[in-house]
Amino acid sequence: MKVIKIDKNEWADGVEKLHDNYRLIGAVREKSYHIFATLKPGQKPEMEYVNSRISPKYVIYPQSEIILECSMDENDEDYKVYHEPGDKNYEEKAVLGVRPCDADSLPLVRRNFDTDEYKDPYWLQAFETTTLVGLACDAPCPSCFCTSAGSGPYNDQNLDIMLVDNGDHYLAEILTDKGEKLAGAAGWDKDTEQGAEDSIEKRKTGAESKITSKVNTDNLANQSLLDLYDATIIWEKAAFACINCGTCTYACPTCWCFDVQDEVHGRQSYRIRNWDSCMYPLFTHHASGHNPRGTKLDRLRQRFMHKLKYYVDKYEDGIQCTGCGRCVSLCPVNIDIRRICNMMNSYDPESCTCEVTAS
Repeated sequence: MKVIKIDKNEWADGVEKLHDNYRLIGAVREKSYHIFATLKPGQKPEMEYVNSRISPKYVIYPQSEIILECSMDENDEDYKVYHEPGDKNYEEKAVLGVRPCDADSLPLVRRNFDTDEYKDPYWLQAFETTTLVGLACDAPCPSCFCTSAGSGPYNDQNLDIMLVDNGDHYLAEILTDKGEKLAGAAGWDKDTEQGAEDSIEKRKTGAESKITSKVNTDNLANQSLLDLYDATIIWEKAAFACINCGTCTYACPTCWCFDVQDEVHGRQSYRIRNWDSCMYPLFTHHASGHNPRGTKLDRLRQRFMHKLKYYVDKYEDGIQCTGCGRCVSLCPVNIDIRRICNMMNSYDPESCTCEVTAS
């Protein structure tokens, strides 16, 4: 790793140069919030944002994506033969200003799309052609709990470059070959002053101290799966308010559920992968009419058991959450994953009790 200095009055020029080699995605304002969107030439990403409404996971995992197509014309040689779309474009792209918690979601999601048995070529090719330029978080949201969820406001493990706002300039940690390549393309190569790394470490400590919200996960692996599944004291209270809107799943950077649909337009057929949600009744509705998760309690329990128990037991490496806090702040009925995680972690099946505090 090396650290360089990027003067803010040179930042825009460097971003503009990157358009020659990358499709750029950055935070832009939409109404009263921020989203990640493709930047047009001359457009700069907003770097003063707190957090985007939803994560930039769509860059690698589009909300709707054509994965196969075929001709429905009987005269065509490949009539009804599915193949990869001819216009698939895995261009080099860079996400500018991504928060560490969003970057930290990618290794968690990759476990679903890159296994020994199955490898998703669309997700993997999109990931390999993406460079992540992170922005350290000096002002965490009140709902953030990243430090107790395996992430952190200055965590750089899954970034190619980490930017630290240092007044009139950025301190930029060059972390990977991808990051080196992007910095070269932008013309960012100015050496930092002595003590830059110490300054970053000091700011990191300060940022982490601002995160007072946390989850307890130390006992999740020891809990009996069936005991938690049958813990009505947890699920009935949470499900009472839930309206199954799915906001939590769409905002979450680590949710990967999808549906596959076939659509025909004219004489062309398309197989399309769309984001879906375990919170929707149709997600598990069988053609027979049976639904194994027929109630909102079943669906809410599935969401939290997946993230906080099934994932823990399967991978033995943390929870399926990076603590970004979006589901906490966006839930219209105030269902709080921190509260539920702490309840699951402290659940005692003998007395059917648990701690109910949110932090």
